[in-house]
Amino acid sequence: MSESRNKPPVSVTPGQWSFTRWRTVGQLEALEVYHPLFQATVFLQGAHLSHFSPRDQNNWLWLSELAKFQPGRAIRGGVPVCWPWFGDPAKNPPEIRKRTLSPCAHGFARTAVWHFEDVRESAHEVEISLSLKANEDFAEQWDGHALALITFSFSVRGCQIALTTTNLSRQPLAFSQALHTYLPTTDISRTRLLGLGNSQYVDTLKNWDYFSQEGPIYIDGEIDRIYESGEPLTMVTPTGKCKLTAVGSDSTVVWNPGPEKAKRLSDFPDNAWQKMLCVETANAAADYRVLNEGQSHTMGVFIGRA
Repeated sequence: MSESRNKPPVSVTPGQWSFTRWRTVGQLEALEVYHPLFQATVFLQGAHLSHFSPRDQNNWLWLSELAKFQPGRAIRGGVPVCWPWFGDPAKNPPEIRKRTLSPCAHGFARTAVWHFEDVRESAHEVEISLSLKANEDFAEQWDGHALALITFSFSVRGCQIALTTTNLSRQPLAFSQALHTYLPTTDISRTRLLGLGNSQYVDTLKNWDYFSQEGPIYIDGEIDRIYESGEPLTMVTPTGKCKLTAVGSDSTVVWNPGPEKAKRLSDFPDNAWQKMLCVETANAAADYRVLNEGQSHTMGVFIGRA
């Protein structure tokens, strides 16, 4: 059945989808999209996107060959959702630290089971929406009340992820977050990241001091930086270019464990640091956000080919 390109995807009831189906991967439930133009996999645990590729192309995301699909265990690779805090709670601003009751990095969203909301399909696009209500179920980890809604939009052009946070409490709510996107490369030594030149960054490996970036970013070992920029980025690899366009973000995290830390990471091959780079759309460090009662904030990224 033909359909106008401008017509929005149509929501249909489960079991009547044309391109989307439920699948169990390991011990986790996932939604798999088999569209004539593209494929994608989204897990309910963590609202975790592990695969996206246009037809006849390899995965645009890096996924560890040692990744485990188990309840309560974060998936190594793809796009983990860091929420409602990013990184080490102790390194977050005071307004976030006072609400964080767990020492675990990156919040609880990436291991929580999200609620299925909707699948919308058309001849050219598939959208999947999931939600997570942070309420008394998470009271031992976080002193807050908020709703996270994530929508994945897949098309032959690329993948768009939009994460919307709504403050459901009566008090102002401070939070930090990131879409921890793992991108593949055939050789990290011949890979560069464009778009962050002339921006300031915090180097977490150098006592959290500030530095200035000049020109492209090259990776020759461990890197863990929070850039004060939300500008469009291009990752250039020996086999192609990937472009990331962010919204609602004025910070970007660039991370690679390097050879030594790679040996200490779970579900991560020792040499895998040579085949990936994390370029994370974020609200981190000074770019954390505060919402008043009932307010919402959307942070997102479009991943496409340059």
